[in-house]
Amino acid sequence: MTTQTYADVPKPRAVLFDWDDTVVNNWHIGVDSLNATLVHMGMEPWDEAEIRRRSGLSARDAFIVLFGEDRWQEADRVYYDTFYKLYQERGLQLVDGIGDVFAALARAGVYMGVVSNKRGDLLREDVARTGFTGYFGNIVGAGDAAADKPDPAPVMLALGGSGIVPAADVWFVGDSHTDMICAHRTGCSGMLIETKPPPDDLLLKNMPARRFADHVKFMEFIGEYFR
Repeated sequence: MTTQTYADVPKPRAVLFDWDDTVVNNWHIGVDSLNATLVHMGMEPWDEAEIRRRSGLSARDAFIVLFGEDRWQEADRVYYDTFYKLYQERGLQLVDGIGDVFAALARAGVYMGVVSNKRGDLLREDVARTGFTGYFGNIVGAGDAAADKPDPAPVMLALGGSGIVPAADVWFVGDSHTDMICAHRTGCSGMLIETKPPPDDLLLKNMPARRFADHVKFMEFIGEYFR
């Protein structure tokens, strides 16, 4: 899908990025890990459409809803053990064009951070493997803030020390409706990268400021601001 206009977007002072399926391509690893967890916990696996509809929450928040306070940690352990095993087998895959995006924003002096619902310690290990750590002021994962996305707390933590407050000149780049909810709750400009487009009905109350088929299209958009 090509870029669509929903709102005027000011030049960014800061850009915050989701991680999985926004920077690295982990979708099928996540699908397989979740279904292994569901089976372990006595449930039927979900198809990709169902997972896409339910995706975006941290594993903790999702598993508390599914299995309750008594069993969510068991599910969390199975999920992350499976995810890490598959990750080691299949390797790291970057989303096409993301390196050019980071380099362009860094040249322009734009503050960058990560706001992910991957567990914080594993997120920072993942970022280190990509070699991108130096681009980011703060790298915030699940469990690092008082609450996880779509709560505003991780956004505030990601901007900590930058002197920048959440506003329309803070772009929130992500692939899920949870990311767009978080953008709306904080007053940031949501930028939807359609690596796995969420169902349109989930976006109705939290429309992105812009949406892009991929980071190549996003890079073209960035070029309009920093020539």
